[in-house]
Amino acid sequence: MGLSFSNSTIEDLKSQINIVDVVGRVVTLKRAGANHKGVCPFHNEKTPSFVVSEQKQIFTCFGCGATGDAIGFVMKYYNLDFNEAVERLANEYGITIKRNHFGEDREKYYEINKEAARFFYRAFTEQKNAGYTYMRNRGISDATLKKFGIGYADEKWDSLYNYFKEKGIEEKILLELGLISESKGKYYDKFRNRVMFPIINTSGKVIGFGGRAIGDDTPKYLNSPENKVFQKKNNLYALNTTKQDIGKEGYAILVEGYMDAISLFQGGVRNVIASLGTALTENQTKLIKRYTRQVILSYDADSAGQNAAMRGIEILTKEGCKVRVLHVTDGKDPDEYIKKNGRDGFLALIDEALPHIDYKLNFIKKDVDITTEEGKIDFVKSAAKLLANLSPVEADVYIKKIAKELKIAEGAIKMEILGNNTVGHNGPSSSNRQDRQREMEGNALRGKRAIKDESDIKEINLLEANLLKTLLMSPILTEKLLDYDEVIASQLGRKVVDILFELYGLHGDFHLEQVLDRLDPEESESLQKSLDGIVICANEEQVFEECINTWRCNQLAEREQDLILRLSLADEENNEDAINQLTMELMKVQNEIKVRGGRT
Repeated sequence: MGLSFSNSTIEDLKSQINIVDVVGRVVTLKRAGANHKGVCPFHNEKTPSFVVSEQKQIFTCFGCGATGDAIGFVMKYYNLDFNEAVERLANEYGITIKRNHFGEDREKYYEINKEAARFFYRAFTEQKNAGYTYMRNRGISDATLKKFGIGYADEKWDSLYNYFKEKGIEEKILLELGLISESKGKYYDKFRNRVMFPIINTSGKVIGFGGRAIGDDTPKYLNSPENKVFQKKNNLYALNTTKQDIGKEGYAILVEGYMDAISLFQGGVRNVIASLGTALTENQTKLIKRYTRQVILSYDADSAGQNAAMRGIEILTKEGCKVRVLHVTDGKDPDEYIKKNGRDGFLALIDEALPHIDYKLNFIKKDVDITTEEGKIDFVKSAAKLLANLSPVEADVYIKKIAKELKIAEGAIKMEILGNNTVGHNGPSSSNRQDRQREMEGNALRGKRAIKDESDIKEINLLEANLLKTLLMSPILTEKLLDYDEVIASQLGRKVVDILFELYGLHGDFHLEQVLDRLDPEESESLQKSLDGIVICANEEQVFEECINTWRCNQLAEREQDLILRLSLADEENNEDAINQLTMELMKVQNEIKVRGGRT
């Protein structure tokens, strides 16, 4: 949820719009009883399974599972974040919405960054300068330079500072944005004699800068510091420019640097984005997923680039993305390669990009000599740990592939994989596994819903109490809960979470007393009683993740039992395809339960 609008503002907006009208602008709807029905815009279907409830003001697709309110529909249909969707709806319906003070501060910061970008751009384009010469020597055209708003910070110590001083901008804000620095009471420009790359978010706001040194100055690249409007972990370079191309091509190419992204774009490969000088983060992956789940990593071929690719694979696959890794030949980076070989040459590399599992196996292989017996053994032992986490189908494919390459029996590789999950192969002891199983079963019973209607679940269960306790100990975890909103099912739990979201949105913090004050006396007593029984001894984030994992295991266990029941009722003669499909899904569910520690 966007945090620059209060809950009351959002509710006022919702009260003035009708989801039937919002959806009906892009989906043909027909009345079906009390609801409206149409063809789902989020997946291919011939028989309408997309239902809009005017009474409840929500949409649901019984084909792909998409659901939400009017804001959620606009977010999903137009690939927007929460704030963007709210603003779009407000503009379309002529509704005035009010940001809280935190949002107003952000707008002021955006304006100052925008003015700084204009200042750098004028210095880059209106007079001879080292920055323009450098970029032209790197082969970047004027049209591309303009497209990305490239600028120049001159070699003087106070050009930008004096510019903003004349405009009456406080030094405090300029310091926070990282546009100036301070030493012994004197202020000076942070960026000097550097090519300036404005960093722009998907809403078109300038949130920060990257400055590339001209010559031998250090550091080579200097980025804006973290502040109210700029967090590296939440943004990607060039996405504001390339998001439409990513949607059109169906995949994103993720590179390491500004110049790689700019050169590929100029060369005609435009579905490209770059991380901001840090390892890929979960938040960046979630941002990518708004536009595609298909990602090609194109990092440098050196050891640092390979390690970065391995980390990127883990983050992306964890979030459900399909990943391939592109290897730029001759040890060159994407910038050099496309200038030498052109668009067709780079597209050929994309066609040859390795699926992430193959890349991981090659990464393991580079440290062993598989021409020797000892090397084969070491490789299979390492590969088995990787294959043990794959789905049964994936594992079978790669077992056959490795067996053929190494001339080793498939059965031997399978035994090695099984060995990695049994006693004697660094796995958990039998007693620990039994304890873990009992714990999971106990949690499943405590969290089990006896009825389907969430509105009837009044009391906070043990899992919810643990989660709420972690939020109260570490309010920043509220942001993570947004991805698992449905884990809180009880009436009281939902009410508490709504209060926490509102307080966090307004102040970026909260404490228990604030929550208790907003609840009825009986609710306050019930919440206090639930929390008093919870003692968090470990790291709050770790406990939070364990709670989410337990909740997911509970879901998987329920799905497993449902699949087993459906298989037992299926007619083998008339439902062979359905049985095969159910069996494959059951294997996938059971594998995920195993990976999550629910069963060994």
